[in-house]
Amino acid sequence: MAYILLIIGFVLLIKGADYFVQGASNIAVKLNVSPLLVGLTIVALGTSSPEATVAILAALDGSAGVVLGNVIGSNIVNMTVVVGLTAVIAPLTVQSETVRKEIPFALLGAVVMMVLMMDTFLQDSPSNAITRGDGIIILLFFLIFLYYVFEMARKNRSGTVAEAPTDYGEPWWKNILFTLGGLAAIIIGGEMVVSSATEIALALGMSEALVGLTIVAVGTSLPEIMTSVTAALKGKGDMAIGNVVGSNIFNIFFVTGTAATVSSIAAESKLFLDGFVMVGLTVLLLIFSRTHFSIGRREGAFMLVAYTAYLTYIIIRN
Repeated sequence: MAYILLIIGFVLLIKGADYFVQGASNIAVKLNVSPLLVGLTIVALGTSSPEATVAILAALDGSAGVVLGNVIGSNIVNMTVVVGLTAVIAPLTVQSETVRKEIPFALLGAVVMMVLMMDTFLQDSPSNAITRGDGIIILLFFLIFLYYVFEMARKNRSGTVAEAPTDYGEPWWKNILFTLGGLAAIIIGGEMVVSSATEIALALGMSEALVGLTIVAVGTSLPEIMTSVTAALKGKGDMAIGNVVGSNIFNIFFVTGTAATVSSIAAESKLFLDGFVMVGLTVLLLIFSRTHFSIGRREGAFMLVAYTAYLTYIIIRN
């Protein structure tokens, strides 16, 4: 029964995020909000909403391993599976602004998160945790990112982080229904994923951290996978890489910051290696992107192999 509830939860998360993005984006455009601003905020927030919902509910339930494991695991999946699949389908074009500003900002987020987790090493604390104070600091970084987004929208830079819906002719009531209904599906699906994944972990002898790094991470990354692969198939590789980077930024600053502000999150020692893998992959993504401002099929295949090796290692480690 737990497996069935897990699958149903994932379906609700994915479809809920889809309807939430569609309804909220249509409302924003009807209010004459810049399409760029819609792409960088509402669409990015929508594709990260499954991670946010799972993290907040897990924080409230005291499942710390699921919270950090989900964020770190989702970012690793985004940079390996999502980038790898889309690059294999079609080489990804990377905008210069993404290379110079957005990927470094994602790297900054990964480093900040790791530093705030190292209480034992840096402060001689008996345990490692991202406290409510740390969560507020992370959210302040998120506000800086939003300020950057508004500045980019004001300057009307061409391109968006993710592909926004193109049908804005839906009536107000339908867009509001999509938005509220999608949000409800995300919340219900998130609760089902957290409870069923934790039950499965206990039954199989798996740690919460491993469940967060694998099952929950891949499941909550499905919106990013579908969005990026669709963009690649349509020949819009720049949207695919932008979606990955934007989602990673939201996962670290918004998801982790919000969850830690709700409840202090204990950091398992085994997650530090996974965190360093996330930092290393972000550096690798930056290096790949600086090579002719594109990520080719060879780099994409390397990313897929890297995730396979990483997945094998964490399963053996457990």
